[in-house]
Amino acid sequence: MKGYAVVFPDKLKVEYAEVRLPAPGPNDLLIDVAYSWISIGTESSFLRGERAGGETPYESGMPWPFPQVPGYQKTGIVRSVGSDVRGFSPGDSVFVSGSKVNHMYGFGGGHVNPAIAESEHVWKLPAHVPLEAFAGLVLTQVGYNCGTASPLRAGECAVVIGDGLVGQWTAQTLANRGALVVVLGRHKERLRLLPDNVSAVHVRQQEPEDVIYPGGISVIVDTVGDLDMVMRLEPKMVRGSHLVSAGYLGNKGMIDIQKLRKKEITLYTPSGMTRQRMDATIQGISDGWLNTIPLITHRFPAEYAAKAWKLILAKQEPFLGILLEWDDKFATERVE
Repeated sequence: MKGYAVVFPDKLKVEYAEVRLPAPGPNDLLIDVAYSWISIGTESSFLRGERAGGETPYESGMPWPFPQVPGYQKTGIVRSVGSDVRGFSPGDSVFVSGSKVNHMYGFGGGHVNPAIAESEHVWKLPAHVPLEAFAGLVLTQVGYNCGTASPLRAGECAVVIGDGLVGQWTAQTLANRGALVVVLGRHKERLRLLPDNVSAVHVRQQEPEDVIYPGGISVIVDTVGDLDMVMRLEPKMVRGSHLVSAGYLGNKGMIDIQKLRKKEITLYTPSGMTRQRMDATIQGISDGWLNTIPLITHRFPAEYAAKAWKLILAKQEPFLGILLEWDDKFATERVE
């Protein structure tokens, strides 16, 4: 079966290409893709040849992780369902976490149309919310995970390190729980996207140690892998506080447990996804307190994916959420 995909044929190379897909089986859904959302951090590290898969850094002697179809999140409409599939029907709006592609490195891919996926990798979506709102659902769920990982009482101070997508959704989740949220970021244009009930600190203009954290810091969430910043903030943490680490650290993820012990700081390391957390994230988006569409700064037709990656790698203009559009009937404000 023929499809089209964004392909990384080798390090720092991006193509839009025809690919071969397996024939759908009895446990598979066939889905016409509307949108896929680029996971900038994860996909960039694969594009640079830094990862062998998941949380595994690439090391010499490992299989070279190319060619690959990157990504792990997209939305679309079900075209057909296999004979053994239950709970889905043609015409359903769905999210897909990954789908099948032949002759590529890894288990499958995100940026590919159509999508052939087993039902365990598919979620039915509420019809009253635009498909694009759920296109980054796995990444949104990471923010939800980070924001719900630790115990927290309303009115306690929570600090989020990082103003990217995960940092944004972590801050939204913590604020929804009643925390006094402070986000430490390096990008003024991203900090301006935070909700009004979240405090933003531009760390290139203000030292984080000089910020007033009401009652001391009860929770730190590191979304970017900046342990140096965590240690700078540690004196501000109260006894019995919590550290949530979600940023990718590669081989540098070392922490002195004795520094946590003296204040009885609990460490949480959320990773991956579960169906329960994905369901809760869908509900948060549907209820309106998890906001995704306002964080989309750029849209590209899928065939212009190389231009999207040129934007990401060059870093010459501000960006945050980057959406690929696969079907003209769903396209809105496109970048040509």
